[in-house]
Amino acid sequence: MSTRSRQLLDEARAVIPGGVNSPVRAFAAVEGDPPFIARGEGPWIEDVDGNRYLDLVGSWGPLILGHAHPAVVEAVVEAARRGTSYGAPTEAEVRFAEELCAAHPALEMVRLCSSGTEATMHAIRLARGFTGRDAIVKLDGCYHGAHDAVLVAAGSGVATFARPGSPGIPEAVAGLTLTAPYNDLDAVARHLENHDVAAVILEPVAGNMGCVPPLAGYLSGLRALTREHGALLIIDEVMTGFRLARGGACERFGVEPDLVTLGKIVGGGLPLAAFGGRREVMERLSPAGPVYQAGTLSGNPLAVAAGRATLALLTPEVYARAEAIGERLDRAIRPEIERRGLSMNRVGSMFTIFFRPEAPRNFEEVKTCDLEAFGRFHRAALENGVYLPPSQFEAAFLPAILTDAQVDRIAAGLRAAFDALDRKG
Repeated sequence: MSTRSRQLLDEARAVIPGGVNSPVRAFAAVEGDPPFIARGEGPWIEDVDGNRYLDLVGSWGPLILGHAHPAVVEAVVEAARRGTSYGAPTEAEVRFAEELCAAHPALEMVRLCSSGTEATMHAIRLARGFTGRDAIVKLDGCYHGAHDAVLVAAGSGVATFARPGSPGIPEAVAGLTLTAPYNDLDAVARHLENHDVAAVILEPVAGNMGCVPPLAGYLSGLRALTREHGALLIIDEVMTGFRLARGGACERFGVEPDLVTLGKIVGGGLPLAAFGGRREVMERLSPAGPVYQAGTLSGNPLAVAAGRATLALLTPEVYARAEAIGERLDRAIRPEIERRGLSMNRVGSMFTIFFRPEAPRNFEEVKTCDLEAFGRFHRAALENGVYLPPSQFEAAFLPAILTDAQVDRIAAGLRAAFDALDRKG
């Protein structure tokens, strides 16, 4: 760890719990210390000691166009000149909502909020209010933010209620959440048969246990099961929305949820999220209906400006380029991965290298990865100028602005990290 970053971490630990404002930033999962970032431009970030890295975290997904895109920066600056927050409706919010509904196949109406955690929390409340039921089903290994209903651990079997995933979450709250393994339709079917379930919520491509895609027929099977049992299907596209296609994973996989949650890319790097879906469900929200939801900074003009500028730049050519970048990196590094008895999952511009022989299908399989070896690999990649997510359980994101030369440089850095791992045993 560089000198200035070490000094800042020591200073931070005196005034911020653990020295960071979100736990994964601490690098604890890779037994390292985080570089403190000073600036970003395009696909690059630079730390306070002047070390530069090709960034495959991208603020955990939002920066599909890279850091400080000139059009996005200009949109934010122009909005700020008019005022940073009003707590009142603006025309930009209306135009943004129209643009979101036009882009995403699941959206007939949409409500803006400020974070992915808020979006999933409000969507679950709305599903409960619409159905009159209390229980929800969450897929083990999918992450939907840090609110009590979804920050839970799996029960002792596939047909049990969840346990609190953190101190501070009451057993009674966790007891309203059922968990099932990802990619297991039978476990979800048993829950729906045995309980009055308001909604099933999941990431369509899991990105918080590494990149784990749905098996063939899984998403359509969930759609059929929820319809059969009168439950809503909530697709959490906070990560995949506008990442895997303009219409997100719902477009890519042809799934038709009742509600969808969005975040990250829709805010263009600023705090903004949204949830929406079928008109008859959304019209139950206050003030149109009885289900309460509010937020002082919802539809903040700076975030809306960044989101609109970003969406305007996401053309078919950008998505074609993102796919080409993913394929180029895949071809360059997959042989090295498989030669070492490891595995890799990639969906478009999301990917994860797993330190286990076979690509995992669910969280139980992800947990069998060699986490110590991944930590050593991560540290070696950082030394070779590639900034990967500091956890085996997080997907990496490729910005769509990478040049072929930059993709090749990432591949070279990852190969060098593997070689370093080989030398150290």
